[in-house]
Amino acid sequence: MTPEAIDMVKQSAAVLGPQAEALTRLFYLRMFDENPEVEPFFNPAHQAQGTQQKALAGAIVAYATHIEDLSALGPAVELIAHKHVSLGVRPEHYPIVGKHLLASIRALLGPEVATDALIDAWAAAYGQLVEVVTGREAQLYAEQESRHGWTGFRPFEVVRRVRESDEIVSLYLEPVDGGAIGDHQAGQYLTLRLPHQGTTTMRNYSISSGPGRRHLRISVKREGPGVSGAPVGYGSNRIHDTLLTGDRVEVAPPSGCFVLDPAEPAARPLVLLAGGVGVTPLLSMLHAAVEGVQAGVVDRDVVFVQAARNGSVHAFAGEVADLANRSDRVAVHHRYSAPTPQDVAARCFDSVGLIDQALLENLMPSPDADVYFCGPPPFMDAVATLLRDWGVPEAQIFFESFGPQRVPGQHATQAQAPAGCPFHAG
Repeated sequence: MTPEAIDMVKQSAAVLGPQAEALTRLFYLRMFDENPEVEPFFNPAHQAQGTQQKALAGAIVAYATHIEDLSALGPAVELIAHKHVSLGVRPEHYPIVGKHLLASIRALLGPEVATDALIDAWAAAYGQLVEVVTGREAQLYAEQESRHGWTGFRPFEVVRRVRESDEIVSLYLEPVDGGAIGDHQAGQYLTLRLPHQGTTTMRNYSISSGPGRRHLRISVKREGPGVSGAPVGYGSNRIHDTLLTGDRVEVAPPSGCFVLDPAEPAARPLVLLAGGVGVTPLLSMLHAAVEGVQAGVVDRDVVFVQAARNGSVHAFAGEVADLANRSDRVAVHHRYSAPTPQDVAARCFDSVGLIDQALLENLMPSPDADVYFCGPPPFMDAVATLLRDWGVPEAQIFFESFGPQRVPGQHATQAQAPAGCPFHAG
């Protein structure tokens, strides 16, 4: 890009900022109307709720703001590339997005502001971003082929189905062709492609099993109707209601950059904080961490904290207890926010309330720990604030947000929340 084009894009960011969500709403309307073939890439619930539009708005403004230093967007590019690869986005899809993005900028700002020169500058900026993202995606596709033996979608069979709680059911998946699946990285997710209204739709679900198995396990919470009837829960309800042992489903290889390296030699304690169904990627991490400690690959203490409302929705209690019993380096704590009398009688939890500072200080020897957390938005916000207030270094805080990425614990400005992408079916 020329210095003049860069300057035009940066200046226009100030104009687009207050209108960014209007821009992305217009963008999606135009694209779905003129190119309906791309709709299967998108989660209609996120569209109906507006979360995808907000995430993309943040991404556009952040990119324009940091256009002279793309290294600042490195983590966001990595997240977006993994998401795109999980959905099967390919280079040929980018011209569709670019066409409608530029047309939406022109329509929103009007001809006096959105001059040909400004649109040309944004076209150059978009082309620059596409080059960066598609380059990383090509690497990830090659890594999938090498590590797992396939890219795109492959038929898997449901070989086992287990109800883990009143809300969560697990599916154990094995490839129909009997071939290898390779080891996933603890914390990654799978993409399932499901039939929907005469076409298909895709959903991402965290892998809850440890690496190195013959199967891949996903554990899915049933989601109910969203606000104003938004189509939340299509994938989860289909899995709960119709996918049975012996059924087949299309699965893409493991993806995602919220991962734990079991061979990491850091002596710092590892702390895993799980809220609700956010336990799924952290359970895979717990498997990997315990196996690493047992094998002598790592020398670190592991703390696993699981928050749930009560025993009826407390999943994987037996599995977690078994993992904890394998090593005296592993400590487990269960906290219920609303235990029932039956829970009290059964003594199936350790404390009552929400995750708070006192609990963290009791379980963590100091703020110098590697902390991974995942759960619903209120849990994410509370935990992120607690960790930062206590002084856990930002470089040692790792999180996964289900759905369009957000920065927990912050009232993020659009420039602070660059992780949205136009293709996002999580």
